[in-house]
Amino acid sequence: MNYASALNQYKSVSLQSGIEDATPHQLITKLLDGALDRLASAKGSISRNEVARKGELLSSVIAILDSMRASLDYNNGGEIAVNLGALYDYMERRILEANISSDMVILDEVSELLREIKSGWESVPASVRNSRS
Repeated sequence: MNYASALNQYKSVSLQSGIEDATPHQLITKLLDGALDRLASAKGSISRNEVARKGELLSSVIAILDSMRASLDYNNGGEIAVNLGALYDYMERRILEANISSDMVILDEVSELLREIKSGWESVPASVRNSRS
């Protein structure tokens, strides 16, 4: 087994165990981080004129937003869940627009919205954060 293959295998196992051991709060944090990383990479792909890679990255961000929307509890989350669902929908539409036009300003807008969500998520008290329910 060569070094690159071993490293990829390690990353895969490490990622899997990190997910299995994570609280719901940590999982959402990982999703937000992943979306932000992919948006930054998509901007790099735009500047390098890597159209296919840009599309892959932005599709991945949309999939992350879809999974976050699917995890919303509309019965118990009330207005916050409804507003987040609408915000995720808005961001997905903006990402589609940015993909078509290769508009980095739109990607910056979506990144800023995600950073605001992440900031709010990180302000959740530790006593709530560490619960697994």
